[in-house]
Amino acid sequence: MSELLMAAVAAPFDRDLEADFARIEKLVAAARERGVRLLALPEAALGGYLATLDGSAGAPPALAPDGPELRRLAAIAGDLVVTAGYCEDGGDVLYNSVACVSGDGLLGHHRKVHQPLHEDSSYRAGEEFTAFDTPVGRLGMMICYDKAFPESARALALDGAQIVVCVSAWPGSRTNPAADLAQDRWKRRFDLFDQARALENQIMWLSANQSGEFGSMRFVASAKVVAPGGEILADTGVAAGMAVAGLDVPRALEDARRSMGHLRDRRPHAYAVDPD
Repeated sequence: MSELLMAAVAAPFDRDLEADFARIEKLVAAARERGVRLLALPEAALGGYLATLDGSAGAPPALAPDGPELRRLAAIAGDLVVTAGYCEDGGDVLYNSVACVSGDGLLGHHRKVHQPLHEDSSYRAGEEFTAFDTPVGRLGMMICYDKAFPESARALALDGAQIVVCVSAWPGSRTNPAADLAQDRWKRRFDLFDQARALENQIMWLSANQSGEFGSMRFVASAKVVAPGGEILADTGVAAGMAVAGLDVPRALEDARRSMGHLRDRRPHAYAVDPD
């Protein structure tokens, strides 16, 4: 067993793909220099998020999962495992997606299932949560609003995910914004979800987020690494940056689950069945 150094990024990304790739190259180089092996980049890291949720300002550039942009991302990742969000070209529809890559190519993929406000004006919803094997362990991924639903993380944990990466473009409140973003109520929710999802499933949790402003939104940043007990090991706060922390993941999961194993002690027959 050995320590795995993990990092989650808070950074701004926009429609300029070349500038996005230049930023990613710098972030990957900085992570590699520090010994990071798993790097989480935000939702919409390739092409930026929606400028308006109703889709009136147009969608980001649509990229194919097997296209040149994701191959370029994989080449940049090299010996690292990197996750990054993008707008997926699904033929007649678009998906808000996240890819996990290394120098070996595409390792895993997820389409955002839960769509807040009017995001469905631009994207078709995904349909599932599945974990997958990588050189740094078994991973699961989700996007932003997905983490507001406990079933999302639980499905990944039951599928064997040791680490869940949640990539986001999570803004501050628009209806009652705080002058100090650190005191914003939507930032508080963002942080609570990160800690709760890690603790209730006793998994490692990486949370990456956009920072700065784009269109009508001001993002809360707050990238972090959370331990299986819900402890925040590293956090960027409301500024751009890279949260870096290391743990022996299998041992940390074993220690967290030794006496009170939340997955082991489930009683599925006692839970109400969702009629849908």
